[in-house]
Amino acid sequence: MKNTETDFARCFATNHGLRVLEYLHRITVERTLGINASDNELRWAAAQCALVRQIDTLISRGRGDKS
Repeated sequence: MKNTETDFARCFATNHGLRVLEYLHRITVERTLGINASDNELRWAAAQCALVRQIDTLISRGRGDKS
């Protein structure tokens, strides 16, 4: 798994990678759904956020960040 973590850290360390990661955060983690969002929409949004947070975790581990 260490190689994968390093790969993620390197991939997202480039200017292109940073822009992609910012975009992913904007469309998932920073996104809000209206009060009329269905249960399926909420579940889908939560799954997307979980994936982006997993990418963040892999990047942090690949950089050797503590925590």
